[in-house]
Amino acid sequence: MTIYESDHELFRDSFRAFAAQEMGPHVEQWERDGIMDRSVYLEAGKHGFIGMAVPEEFGGGGVRDFRFNAVLNEEVARANLGGGGLGMMLHNDITTPYFIEYCNEEQRRRWLPGIASGELITAIAMTEPGTGSDLQSIATTAVRDGDEWVVNGAKTFITNGINSDLVIVACKTSENAADSGNGSMSLLVVERGMLGFERGRNLDKIGQHSADTSELFFSDVRVPAANVLGEIGRGFDYLSFNLAQERLSIGLYGVAASRAALEWTIEYVKERTAFGKPISSFQNTKFVLAEIATELDVTQPFIDQCVMKLNARELSPADAAKSKLWGSELQKRTTDRCLQLFGGYGYMTEYPIGSAYVDARISTIYGGTSEIMKTIISKDVLA
Repeated sequence: MTIYESDHELFRDSFRAFAAQEMGPHVEQWERDGIMDRSVYLEAGKHGFIGMAVPEEFGGGGVRDFRFNAVLNEEVARANLGGGGLGMMLHNDITTPYFIEYCNEEQRRRWLPGIASGELITAIAMTEPGTGSDLQSIATTAVRDGDEWVVNGAKTFITNGINSDLVIVACKTSENAADSGNGSMSLLVVERGMLGFERGRNLDKIGQHSADTSELFFSDVRVPAANVLGEIGRGFDYLSFNLAQERLSIGLYGVAASRAALEWTIEYVKERTAFGKPISSFQNTKFVLAEIATELDVTQPFIDQCVMKLNARELSPADAAKSKLWGSELQKRTTDRCLQLFGGYGYMTEYPIGSAYVDARISTIYGGTSEIMKTIISKDVLA
């Protein structure tokens, strides 16, 4: 059984061809550069591969069906497009929903066309050097001054941090500096070129090199009140709104990356010989591949179920956390086991399993660590 219909498969075929022509040949260069060429977003926009859920009147696809996002995630994993491909998924799966859901009419006219076309690349800035997953402890502040908000603070580990044109910044806006409650946080959209907004270094990561991940600094940045996303004081609620989709996106990609790793490994062990026999003939190889295939086939129906629940707006925080926990841990575990079957060649960059292995390591950390996911799930179990 499959959750996909003919429209989704046609979309898959189209993106697969796009990825092979416009992305795959450049991945090695992007990995060396530490950033994907932003022109890819414009090309993707022309073909309808970003902004699928943006209303048609603003240049988007007008279809709020996460199965299209899932198809892109699966194909990015299959083609091993690295961090750059995942940066595009962040634009689609994680940041665009905030603009669709919380922009007022003026903001929608101002931003959504560029988001759908790829002219405006988006990012979201939550994590700070001293907070990690603890959003209630953020120190970035925004103080009202007439028709502007003055933003001061710093963010780190921000995907699309270099390429981004619109950054959703989580700020503390309470007048009481000691207030750390949910009502003290708001979301402001900081735009490229605003005075006092600076980007730090493009962080040197062990994997996902082509995903530009940077520090962001705000020094008396004057953000117009017209750039407040939603209502002041509702930031924590807004961040919670899209966490289910964000976590499902990460979990879904983890399963897709695991399946891609299995396919590469099956092909390799059939061709590679040791002691005069194909590696595929050894019992250990058979058992490892059998275990991975079983885990994937058992996991896929749950992920598919979560996708359909998300479409129906019925995906619970606990189920989203389960998809993220299991999918990301499966990705980490599978790429490690598959690399082992490649032997020394698995450690070489000429084989995709090597980059997939290092790219996988962050998956159990970003979007909420595995430990945070277990905490969320346990609350549901013990309720």
